[in-house]
Amino acid sequence: MRRFYLAPANWLPACLVAILLIPVLTQGQDLAKRLILKDGSYQATSKYEIKGDRVRYLSAERGEWEELPKSLVDWPATEKYEKDRASGASTPEAIQLDKEFEADRQADETRSPHVLPGLQLPEEGGVFLLDTYQSEPELVPIDQRTGGVNKNMKGNILRSAVNPIASNRQTVEVPGKHAPVQSHVTVPALYVNLDKDPESESDAAPGPLKSEDDSEGKKDKPLSPTERFRIVRLEPKGDKRVVGDIKIAVYGKISQDAKFVASTAQPMAGGWVKLTPTESLPAGEYAVVEMLGKQGMNLYVWDFGVNPNAPANTVAFKPDPSASQSKSEPIELQKRK
Repeated sequence: MRRFYLAPANWLPACLVAILLIPVLTQGQDLAKRLILKDGSYQATSKYEIKGDRVRYLSAERGEWEELPKSLVDWPATEKYEKDRASGASTPEAIQLDKEFEADRQADETRSPHVLPGLQLPEEGGVFLLDTYQSEPELVPIDQRTGGVNKNMKGNILRSAVNPIASNRQTVEVPGKHAPVQSHVTVPALYVNLDKDPESESDAAPGPLKSEDDSEGKKDKPLSPTERFRIVRLEPKGDKRVVGDIKIAVYGKISQDAKFVASTAQPMAGGWVKLTPTESLPAGEYAVVEMLGKQGMNLYVWDFGVNPNAPANTVAFKPDPSASQSKSEPIELQKRK
């Protein structure tokens, strides 16, 4: 079989013409009329004409002339549709579609709320800092770090067994002089959801730590968000930062001491909690910590710094620009390039 190929000089103009025709065809489909039939269905047409007892119409879907009996058309409904379309009134299909979009939006908001238009928290949970860099808002994830206790203990104080130690005072430290994440605003909003965070669960070690005040088989009451999540000011110590002190009494009672920052904790949809300091934070190093009631504080912390002059954070999510154009469309995080 002989095959024919167009030379570039021939097919390039043809492609350009085809591309230019696409908006025309799309516009023609958008402006299609409807012949509404008595059985409730309809035929999308570009134009139609009545010839005797039949209607001849140009199908907007197939681009061909077709015919049907005039008696099958619901003419009052067809005329009403044309008048409504001409006046700009919404069609029943458009109204139903708007309802579906709104239901999807509300369900999406329930799973993971938006902190700003176009900026949504992920369903997987975690800890995030809402920052503003170069006048643009961005959502920055904060990684979990393990606080070491004088290099003798690591992990979750809730789930780790503590061996007797000689000293009755131990310091909880995190490595590094500065946190990888730096806030450029002095009153950052922090969003926390550890119940969905697989990382915090997978790193758990067996065996709870109990003091002598704990009763056998007695569980602590669930803490309120304000009691559970706190902001701590870290103190520099060489190439580390001190989260706080652990004091162990001779009779076994364990207590923890840290420089807590006054803050508010607001519950949100999807299990999220918004943690906000009540006053501007001085430049320095901080961490989000999880309190565990009588059993102390989780040694897994989420550290961040406050430095308006810091460079851009390595990973940050910016608002979806399309969110300002249409609130009905799904909104996803965009990773900064």
